[in-house]
Amino acid sequence: MLTKPAVFLDRDGTINEQMGYINHLSRFILLPGAAQAVRLLNERGIPAVVVTNQSGLARGYFPPALLDAVHAEMERLLAAEGAHLDGIYVCPHHPEAKIVQHRQSCRCRKPLPGLLEQAAADLGLDLSRSFMVGDRWSDLECGVRAGAAPVLVLTGYGQGELEHIGPQKKIQPAVIADNLLEAAKQVIRLLGQPSSGI
Repeated sequence: MLTKPAVFLDRDGTINEQMGYINHLSRFILLPGAAQAVRLLNERGIPAVVVTNQSGLARGYFPPALLDAVHAEMERLLAAEGAHLDGIYVCPHHPEAKIVQHRQSCRCRKPLPGLLEQAAADLGLDLSRSFMVGDRWSDLECGVRAGAAPVLVLTGYGQGELEHIGPQKKIQPAVIADNLLEAAKQVIRLLGQPSSGI
């Protein structure tokens, strides 16, 4: 089976405003340009896949139904601007979870690469040609562990991470972008996709 590169996207601080735990639908706000970024990837046939840690589930801060509603709202807001996601992969676990069923040390909690590996298996993706975009060093480390190129956006925690966390880390971003739209444009160019009109 032929595989293709993808762009994996962290959620909070990358696609939507970083609010801490989103425990109410009103707290989910798309960042400017995020839908346009996903649409650019869609138009070029590059899968866009969200991979997100949601330990708030494990901690009992919100129910699964709210997480489903937040993701439905995310997809609705993206669709309103002509964009769609090719998958949403969630880690609901935490080693110290209040909810017993989610209390585990798993392979899917970033910076471990399980979510990317599962998406690659499900969707036929080539991790070695893919990109992981996020606002935390844990996102970058996750990408590298999966074999994908790490991309840091300066939204969310990004600026602080670049200044205070990055200098101490061996792993460094292949791309640094002001926001998801700029990251998408750079990734498209690196993949050799036609970029006229962007």
